[in-house]
Amino acid sequence: MRPTRSSLLPALLAAVSLLGGCSSLTSPPEAEVEPKRYEPPATVPAATRVQPQPIPVPPPVPKEEERVGASHILVSYKGARGAAPAVVRTKDQAKKRAQEVLKKAKGPQATDFVALAKKYSDDPGSGPKGGDLGLFNRAQMVKPFSDAAFAIKPGDVSEIVESDFGFHVIKRTQ
Repeated sequence: MRPTRSSLLPALLAAVSLLGGCSSLTSPPEAEVEPKRYEPPATVPAATRVQPQPIPVPPPVPKEEERVGASHILVSYKGARGAAPAVVRTKDQAKKRAQEVLKKAKGPQATDFVALAKKYSDDPGSGPKGGDLGLFNRAQMVKPFSDAAFAIKPGDVSEIVESDFGFHVIKRTQ
């Protein structure tokens, strides 16, 4: 014979009351528990010790890229990169003209650089503005030009610098 639900209920209630009153099945009050004290372990073999790991160092914050200001006079020649169709002088003629401009830009009787650029420069963008190129970083100009502009001090005029565009006379402004 199988027990019914109603016959199991009194037995279940009796079991629960027995378990609830049994003190060995419940935790003792906090006051009766003796606190455990930490004791460091005896010498740990070197093979099992955890070695401290270096803290990763973040990459350095890049400094603001160096920029300079300059003006230039470009003397171009036929076949030079970006030369206007109206430019018909040879490379030798362009170099000779750049040397004449350099003499006027340097020395005891130096002529105003802005006026020289307006008169002699073949650069259609900066020539009419007195050769002013504004501020730039090294990567913005062709290497020979950048190297020369960054090598001179503000206010100084470079020697003749040759690039694919022609011959430059550079004055550093900043």
